Amino acid sequence: MIPAIGKAGPITALLEGEVNLERGESPSLTYRMDWDRKRITGQADGLEAVQQAAAKILRTDRFEHLIYSSDYGTEWQLVLGKDRLLVRAEIRRVISEALLQDERILSLENIEVSFNGDNLTFDCKVVTRYGNFQLRKEWDEDV
Repeated sequence: MIPAIGKAGPITALLEGEVNLERGESPSLTYRMDWDRKRITGQADGLEAVQQAAAKILRTDRFEHLIYSSDYGTEWQLVLGKDRLLVRAEIRRVISEALLQDERILSLENIEVSFNGDNLTFDCKVVTRYGNFQLRKEWDEDV
């Protein structure tokens, strides 16, 4: 931890609400995003913050934005528009690889990939440090 410098010298005590990163914990508190209105509307923490992070990871193309590390985002171009047999196998890997980069997400369970006409549906249970939630992503393009 890099100490903050105050008038009386280095500040060594943790600030109120600060997480001790030396114990391997990361903060979960973040801004709450209103996807429909494209606005920030307060704050989210715990399970809600992880759900939002998962949604954001799935909306972000990997390697497209310099602000994110090369581990952040999803590589949809590897699967969308490809043969269905390839998509069925690779979509699991692509989504798992993207979501498991977040240390709060422990595993993905009950993964189901299904096709209905030209629609693709990915469904799974996300197991996190704060609880579990169901994740469903649908594409209505030709996959």
